[in-house]
Amino acid sequence: MTALGTTSPHGRGRRRVAVAGVALSDCGRVDEATPYALHAQAARRALADSGLDRSLVDGLASAGLGTLAPVEVAEYLGLRPTWVDSTAVGGATWEVMAAHAADAIAAGHANAVLLVYGSTARADIRARRRTSDLSFGARGPLQFEVPHGHTLVAKYAMAARRHMHAYGTTPEQLAEVAVRARAHAALNPEAMFREPITVDDVLSGPMIADPFTKLHCCIRSDGGCAVLLVAEEYVPDTAKAPVWVLGTGEHVSHTAMSAWEDFTVSPAAVSGRLAFERAGVTPADIDVAEIYDAFTYMTLVTLEDLGFCPKGEGGAYFAGKDAVPVNTDGGGLSACHPGMRGLFLLVEAVRQLRGEAPGLQVRRPDGSLPRLAVASGTGGWFCSSGTVVLGRD
Repeated sequence: MTALGTTSPHGRGRRRVAVAGVALSDCGRVDEATPYALHAQAARRALADSGLDRSLVDGLASAGLGTLAPVEVAEYLGLRPTWVDSTAVGGATWEVMAAHAADAIAAGHANAVLLVYGSTARADIRARRRTSDLSFGARGPLQFEVPHGHTLVAKYAMAARRHMHAYGTTPEQLAEVAVRARAHAALNPEAMFREPITVDDVLSGPMIADPFTKLHCCIRSDGGCAVLLVAEEYVPDTAKAPVWVLGTGEHVSHTAMSAWEDFTVSPAAVSGRLAFERAGVTPADIDVAEIYDAFTYMTLVTLEDLGFCPKGEGGAYFAGKDAVPVNTDGGGLSACHPGMRGLFLLVEAVRQLRGEAPGLQVRRPDGSLPRLAVASGTGGWFCSSGTVVLGRD
C-alpha cells in the first residue's frame, strides 16, 4: 500500500482523501425495517450530512447482505458504481474497506465512495427468522475445531484466560471495560443500554464463557450506518469541515485457534503499526480511540497492540487517569452491535473530531477539540484487523 499523500506507482500525484459525511440509521430496537431499508436510511443521512449530491458517488463498499452484496445494495440505493468492494473479514471489514477506498480515490480510480451497512440481527432473532450460530462453518481448516464445540465467545474467552495467566490481568480489570462503556453510553441518547452498572454487576452476572459473564459480551441490536469518502477537490463543496484519512493498515492472522501463535497478541499489532507509520504519528499523539469491543478483552489487548501501553499492561493502563478516551459512544458493549460493527467506529471517530458527538465529547487539555483519532476493527476471533488514523486541519 502506498502511503496517502505520496506519488503513485504510475507517476500521478495522489489525492488527499477526506470523510465528507457520516450517519447512523435508526439503531437499537428496530422491528419494522429490513436491512436494505437501514442501508438506504443511513446512506441518505450520510449524503445529507456531506452536502454533496448523490450523483457524485461512483464507488460503493458493502458486505454482509444478500448473495452479491455490493450489487444488490447498489441496485436498492439506485447507484451504478464504477468501483466496488465486497471485502468481508468480519468486524474489521469496514476499516479494511476504508483503506481500499482511500487508496482508490487517492489513485484516481474513484471520486466518492460510500461505505454502508445495515442489519436487523436483533429483530431477526425475535421474529425467529434466524437463530444464534454455533460456528462459522465446518469446511476447510475449521472442520478440525467444530467437533469440539468451539463457539465464537469461547475462542475469545480462551484468549482472555491466556492473557490473565501470562500477565495477571484480573476479572475486575476486564469488568471495568464494560463499566466504562456503559458510563459513556449513559451520556449518549442514541445508545441502546444506558443504565449504570458496577464491577460487581459485571462479575455477578450469568456466566457465558469463563471468564466472560453476560456484561462482558456485546449487546445484540439492529442498526446501520454510512460513511462517505471523497477526493480533496470536492471538499470545498461539502457542508462541514473535512476529516482526513491520514493512514491505514490491515492484517490477517489465522483461521484455526490452533494456528494462532500467541493468544495475547492480536493482528492490530501489525495493522496499527502500519497505520501510524503511514500517518506519520504515534499512539501518544492520538486524542481518541474507537476500538472493536465485542468482548471486554478485545479493548485491553487492542490498546496494547496499537502501542498505547506495553504488552500485558492493558488493564492497568485502561484504568489510569492518562489513558486515551476509548469507545466514547458506549461501544458494542452498550451502544449498539448489529453485527459487523467496524463502520460505527469510523462514524464516532469523525463525530469526535468534528465536535458533534451525541454524548461524551472529548476535549484536549487546553479545551480544544481532538485533532487525531484512531479506529481499529477486529474480525473473527482476532483473525483480522484494520486500523484507520483520521485527523482534522
